[in-house]
Amino acid sequence: MTDFSALLVADDGGPATPLRLLTAADFDRWLAAQGERTRVMVRAQGFTARPDSVAMLPGDAPGEWSAVAGIDVDPDPFGLAAAAAALPEGRYRLQTDATTPPPALGWLLAQHRFDRYRKPGADGGARVLLTPDPGSMADAVRLAEATALVRDLVDTPASDMGPGELADAVTAQARRFGADVEVIKGEALIDRNFPAVHAVGRAASRAPRLIDMSWGDAAHPRITLVGKGVTFDSGGLNIKPGNGMALMKKDMGGAAHALALARLVMQAALPVRLRLIIPAVENSISADAMRPGDILASRTGKTIEVTNTDAEGRLILADALALACEDKPDLIIDFATLTGAARVALGPQLPAFFANDEAVAADFAAAALATGDPLWRLPLWAGYRDMLKSSVADLVNAPDGGLAGAITAALFLEAFVESGQPWVHFDTFAWNPASRPGRPRGGEALGLRAAFALLRSGNFAKKNSHR
Repeated sequence: MTDFSALLVADDGGPATPLRLLTAADFDRWLAAQGERTRVMVRAQGFTARPDSVAMLPGDAPGEWSAVAGIDVDPDPFGLAAAAAALPEGRYRLQTDATTPPPALGWLLAQHRFDRYRKPGADGGARVLLTPDPGSMADAVRLAEATALVRDLVDTPASDMGPGELADAVTAQARRFGADVEVIKGEALIDRNFPAVHAVGRAASRAPRLIDMSWGDAAHPRITLVGKGVTFDSGGLNIKPGNGMALMKKDMGGAAHALALARLVMQAALPVRLRLIIPAVENSISADAMRPGDILASRTGKTIEVTNTDAEGRLILADALALACEDKPDLIIDFATLTGAARVALGPQLPAFFANDEAVAADFAAAALATGDPLWRLPLWAGYRDMLKSSVADLVNAPDGGLAGAITAALFLEAFVESGQPWVHFDTFAWNPASRPGRPRGGEALGLRAAFALLRSGNFAKKNSHR
């Protein structure tokens, strides 16, 4: 992984290229104070200080130069990403009229590359930002590391990221922070009462798993994170078309988010009892694959009529959420690349979230705004519960017609969450379909910063201290 801490270093007073940050509102005043040569260069480059724009400026002596970058008036976590991508390798010293430096997350992530399958040295050298206090940038480094973890896991092809490799990724983080991990594999899932996880994953040559990690003091408030870990989704017997299957290596993006959030919690040593649960499967086709019309058991005892084998993520989450409820945590958060309907409604940049607790929902919305990590709440609309009724089982996994698909999927999950248990469900894309500064095409963390900000605030524990 990229060494992000090497990209933000203490200012030792040594040589560095000045990098001035400007808003469009300050541009005219700044330009009027510059010499004619600078004004000519600015005009030649079409620079007007709009966000994500950069211009190179001549210095007074041979070989001297500086740069100026446009930023938004409102702080943007990715405000420095375009500058980091456009500038040549070297050391840079910020010059800004702001009382606090802009967030450095974009500077870091603009320099991250998924290089597992690339020749070494394919990219240019590092752009290093000098700061008077590197310690104040520790959060940016941690968030960059967690985001890169999500991106790298999601970008890894299914040939190298099956249920076993996903379990290995959890184990690696657990070892780093002294957490405990149990992995339940294959037929043992039946013995341990995870029948839905087994049913979805049994057709694959790589056995399904239930990954269960615990960390922290049992006396502290309990947080349980759940992540959908479908390492590849063919759709099962309701097979996807080729274009629908093309990105299905990313169907474990929920698990990647949950693991990255767990890493942030452990790295910050938050005073919580953390649990991470990941059902890890590959939804494949074989003689043993589950069929449309099959009726599955679940951990809670509720039976599920399989009306669509391509709605498999909610099946494995049903068992995982049931397990999560058993020790009555203060809050359960699940992440899942669950429905195309959420993307139709909100597009790729805006995760949908659902919550059964109004206070927690409000805090998530506030955290999203404060961190520049946008979310949009959709309702757990009770009127649609009838759409999940089955004539032969307790409920179906996918209603006919596809209407309100994101909501009915969330209502399906809610059926496996105990009454009174605070719970938040993220339906995320985990992918950038097009590149933006600091956010290349590929795997992406969406909602991660907001969720960490909420957990770090401790508000969930205060609201649910009666539990």
